[in-house]
Amino acid sequence: MAEIHVDVRGETCPVPLVEMRKAVKKAQPGDVIAITGDNAASKKEIPMAAEALSLAVLGIEDNDKTWTIKIQR
Repeated sequence: MAEIHVDVRGETCPVPLVEMRKAVKKAQPGDVIAITGDNAASKKEIPMAAEALSLAVLGIEDNDKTWTIKIQR
């Protein structure tokens, strides 16, 4: 099981969502994808997109101005 890090700080929609989908395609079942960003809309959209793709949202961490969302393939 691997952890894939995706850094989308400074990016606005739809870039974070596109990058999340690219990472999901590369990931193996069981891999964890950690997406770090700072766009408020993406923080809401990424978990919704993950659930729509039947992926588990493991958690959302808020750090000052950034957030990290962990999803599992």
